[in-house]
Amino acid sequence: MYPNKTVALSGISLHINPKEFVTIVGASGAGKSTLIRLLIKEEVPTSGKIIVGSIDYDTIDKANIPHLRRRIGVVFQDFKLLPNLTVYENVAFALEVSGVKTSEIKRAVPKILQLVGLSEKMHNYPSELSGGEKQRTAIARALVRNPKILIADEPTGNLDPKNSWDIIELLLKINRFGTTVVLTTHNKEIVDALKKRVITINRGRVVKDEKIGKYSL
Repeated sequence: MYPNKTVALSGISLHINPKEFVTIVGASGAGKSTLIRLLIKEEVPTSGKIIVGSIDYDTIDKANIPHLRRRIGVVFQDFKLLPNLTVYENVAFALEVSGVKTSEIKRAVPKILQLVGLSEKMHNYPSELSGGEKQRTAIARALVRNPKILIADEPTGNLDPKNSWDIIELLLKINRFGTTVVLTTHNKEIVDALKKRVITINRGRVVKDEKIGKYSL
């Protein structure tokens, strides 16, 4: 509930299995973004319980929140890259702020850039990248800390159809490697083609949860 007593989510009950690929759909204002903020503990629920893995959000203290967030990678529609850093430096920064040793950073970053297909762009700045390449950089930054869960919040919203499908294929590849993927999107074509579990949120409630679903409001 927000200060004006608007209830963003009400009676939400979800269980997502390890290594699952889940798509969350809903109109703007349905509650998708609030759900994501709750999962990364940027919001605190007024009631209910959130458990990710073995971590109970009711009992976690502030000192352990960074550890929680290392287990959850997040990718946004607007990339959120640092413009004065190269692709390599943007990805490395996620490890630097976690106190990872330089030798480990030098080992990990090239591997993750190879995974997302950006080895040849590692010395480029964001202004020199296409939209698809910027999103790949954002995905690499989210993945470099080996999260158990990757949340992709409208990752294709600013991309053309080809780059959109390239990003979806990359998310599927990441999922096949064992990472749980939670995707939010407004793209009906993508949702229908994925043939994965679809959770539909409307006015803060789960109104549909289908093992193999389609986009429908």
